[in-house]
Amino acid sequence: MNQLKLDHYFLYMQDFGAPVGFRLMMRHPESIIGFISQNANAYLDGLTEKRREFFLDANRDRSPAHVATLFEWTGEDAIVHRQYLRDVPKDRWDEVSPDAWTFDLNFLRTDEDRRIQVQLFQDYQTNIDQYPQWQALMREKQFPALIVWGKNDAAFIADGARAYLRDLPNARLHLLDAGHFAVEEKCAEVAKYVLEFMNDTLKEDPQHSK
Repeated sequence: MNQLKLDHYFLYMQDFGAPVGFRLMMRHPESIIGFISQNANAYLDGLTEKRREFFLDANRDRSPAHVATLFEWTGEDAIVHRQYLRDVPKDRWDEVSPDAWTFDLNFLRTDEDRRIQVQLFQDYQTNIDQYPQWQALMREKQFPALIVWGKNDAAFIADGARAYLRDLPNARLHLLDAGHFAVEEKCAEVAKYVLEFMNDTLKEDPQHSK
């Protein structure tokens, strides 16, 4: 960001992008014009008990057997059917472009690549531990925010989207009939909300309109 001289910007976060984005916010909150959270969780409300246990177990249980289980989550069938198509009704699978998982799988071709993904699973609990800090920052700064969320997401459930309103009561919330990868199902709808949000935010903050 420094090399590109991006002093002010909008953040668009999804899934693993949330921990990256919130760390940027924590370091330089003055740079954030506004942010979009698209199934980017920052609240325990957005995690089922089963999901919380998954991340805790990944962090604590480093046994070969458990690591092998996590490794299976990085295989082709898991990426396609337990991630991209998990929340999509089977009769709508042909509406989802295979480009997304094809690109993902391109970066998971070797065992070394897949072990990196396993390490991300093992480390994810450190992000959950920081939720209170991220929430405090949002309460303090009151960033303009768009929460656009696929309400059928089984990983980060819709309660996690609604929870943002506790700390950002002026945030825009849209729950879509889509899953975790809402852009794959509702691309035009998501784009419409994003453009409206950015345009309106810049109108209210003309110093950043250029």
